[in-house]
Order: sequence, then structure tokens, then C-alpha cells
Amino acid sequence: MKHFRPSAVLMTLALLAAALLLTACGSSDVTVHNRMVPPEQSAADLKRALDAGIISQDEYNEEMEKLNDAH
Repeated sequence: MKHFRPSAVLMTLALLAAALLLTACGSSDVTVHNRMVPPEQSAADLKRALDAGIISQDEYNEEMEKLNDAH
């Protein structure tokens, strides 16, 4: 009869859990709205991201439109 080592079982479960979490990170269709951040701060953050080259002008315009529609 074969004995299972608890550490091997735990490692397998941990790797499976990590794989499941990482596959969930690939979804980019979800938009999260943080209601704790004032719209002015969100707009300033978007402007800084645009100025830093993190987002394009089109992305900036799209996000600003969403921000304005939400408020």
C-alpha cells in the first residue's frame, strides 16, 4: 500500500489553487469602480497615467467618458 505524504498533498493543492487564481487574472472585461475615490482624484490619476505614457489618448478619453457618465 502506498502512503501519501501530507507535504506533497499540500503542495499539489497550493499549486492547483495558484493556477486557478492566475487564470482568473486574465479577464480584462471587468471594470471596477472605487466609490471611495472622488471623481476629481480619478481624473487626476488618469491624467498622470496619460502623461506618463501608461495609457493612450484614446484610453484616456474612454475612461474619462466612463467617469463622467458615472457621476
